[in-house]
Amino acid sequence: MQAKDMMTKDVATIGPDATVRDAARLMVERGVSGLPVVDEGRVIGILSEGDLVRRTELGTETSGAWWLVALADGAARDYRKTHAISVRDVMSRPVFGVRPSASLREIAKLMAERHIKRVPVLEGGRLLGIVTRADLVRELASGQP
Repeated sequence: MQAKDMMTKDVATIGPDATVRDAARLMVERGVSGLPVVDEGRVIGILSEGDLVRRTELGTETSGAWWLVALADGAARDYRKTHAISVRDVMSRPVFGVRPSASLREIAKLMAERHIKRVPVLEGGRLLGIVTRADLVRELASGQP
């Protein structure tokens, strides 16, 4: 079984200049937990529910005295992610993708090593599809070798 055989081909994507709110709406409408961020036909990031959980709008941003937060490692990045309006500032990078010929084993290993839940299937940086953990579970349930 290869990525091209199990990937979802109709992938919901979003542009880097879209708003975080628009991305959240698209995720809800499409019933997905992540979106490849595409700019000029190339995948430049991934936006996931995890990227949206710590938000000032929800009151879930990092708490504590501002000076303690400012002294913490990555504080500027964390502040930007929790207060940003555009997808570009919130998305995760780099993108860890696979070729269409990648095996199920390669995909599962990449997900485990990188602690990611979805892997874009790329050819020349262009998105062909996406493989999620749900796709792997579906393969297991189908009993196909």
